Amino acid sequence: MPISTFKDVKSFLFDNLSTRQTIFKNTFWLGLAEGFGKLSKLVLLIYVAKILGATEYGKFSFALAFVGLFGVVASLGLSRIVVRELASGQEKEKEISSLLFLRILLSLVALALILSGSFFVTQEPLIRKVIWILGLYFLLDTFASFLNFFFQARQKMEYESWTRILRALALTGLGLFVIFSFPSLVNLSYAYLAASLIALILVLIFFHIKVAALSLSFNKSIWRDYLAMSWPLALSAFFAMVYGQIDSVIMGYLNQLTQTGWYNAAYRVVGGVLIPIGLVSTSFYPALSRAFKESREKLQKIWNYQSELMLFLALPMTVGGIILAPKIIDFIYDQTYVSSVLAFQILIVMAGIAFLQSPFSSMLLIFNQQTKFLWSGLLGAAVNIGLNLFLIPRYSLYGAALAAVITAAVVLFLYVWLTLRFTSARIFNLRFLGTGLLAALSTLIMYFVITIPGVYNLNVVFSIIIGALIYFAVFFAAKFTLGYTKPFFRI
Repeated sequence: MPISTFKDVKSFLFDNLSTRQTIFKNTFWLGLAEGFGKLSKLVLLIYVAKILGATEYGKFSFALAFVGLFGVVASLGLSRIVVRELASGQEKEKEISSLLFLRILLSLVALALILSGSFFVTQEPLIRKVIWILGLYFLLDTFASFLNFFFQARQKMEYESWTRILRALALTGLGLFVIFSFPSLVNLSYAYLAASLIALILVLIFFHIKVAALSLSFNKSIWRDYLAMSWPLALSAFFAMVYGQIDSVIMGYLNQLTQTGWYNAAYRVVGGVLIPIGLVSTSFYPALSRAFKESREKLQKIWNYQSELMLFLALPMTVGGIILAPKIIDFIYDQTYVSSVLAFQILIVMAGIAFLQSPFSSMLLIFNQQTKFLWSGLLGAAVNIGLNLFLIPRYSLYGAALAAVITAAVVLFLYVWLTLRFTSARIFNLRFLGTGLLAALSTLIMYFVITIPGVYNLNVVFSIIIGALIYFAVFFAAKFTLGYTKPFFRI
């Protein structure tokens, strides 16, 4: 649609007008929320790491990782099923009150497990107390996140964006105030809890006004139907949670608390790099769900778009991250975190693989193949736990990072095979291969440019900007030279 007036801009950013415009609108809002949220939390954790030091930060990371293991109990895989089902029609929205009640009950079960489990993973009373406080924070925060999936079902990601920014503001503001004024692990944990409570109250009010009047109802048949669809995703999410958190838990259990701090310092930065995965996948998923019901040809086109976009982003991010890792870690933290550099270089490879996984996981879920996540998650968790138990005692944080990379590669292979076997998706085509070749060529030229001493020795922000500009310029120049006059990514 042509955009020439304020009314046009407002319509473009707030209304669902077409598939392409809706995806762009949703990506814009989610990108805004993800960027602000990740950046603000990264700033908070940077100061936490600097002020408290690697050992205390390691204790906090260990507690947060342990609490995170129980996130799957609080959701049981319902989130994406809720988006898929509610996106199919507004008559499904009458089930919201029952789903909210179910989510509350699951949260209470998760909290009980966190409290009891804390007595087995640590004998240090301080860490145990931090686990209890963060357990309450985590459940309040994840409940607020659960509400956002109702916004996703309506493809109104602008609402989700506002609530996520609100939560990030509360957490970062209170966290920075406490870490500068009353620096301690317990006080920081209380700041997390207070921020989550304030944000949840405001999100509930917003949800009541914009989505549905808040109410709770007990409906066993609705619970049974949703849990029957979500249990494979729940088990898969549990396995994913295990190999996403178990490394920090094992290091903390082995009393490698300083190493846990170094490892999580690297992992937090990689988490920022992974922002595009979340926002692109979340933006595409409702559109893919609708296309599945309308036209397999349209579904394939949208999925191709997502796959090319992920490949386009993965290559330069991985190579650039490896080259600039020492400067990135030094810029964000300080020389006391130099041990985080190699961990970051290894983990950035895992991030690149994760980019490539995303389209395949979306397609499997669209085709109602939730049980396939169970088996891939089980194998991934088994591989990751085995590797961590073997590598961490020998190589500490570097062993944990290597285990993450190998696990991601195994899961990617499984996702590709399962997508070929159980969906109608056509994976490898000339357009996808063309994107890969152009991205590889552009990445190679970017590599040579950013390794020039005059560019490498600049402030890392300028090095990254120059590398990105070179990559985009070469990619689109090559595309134009080869005669692609239409948009390379096209729905």
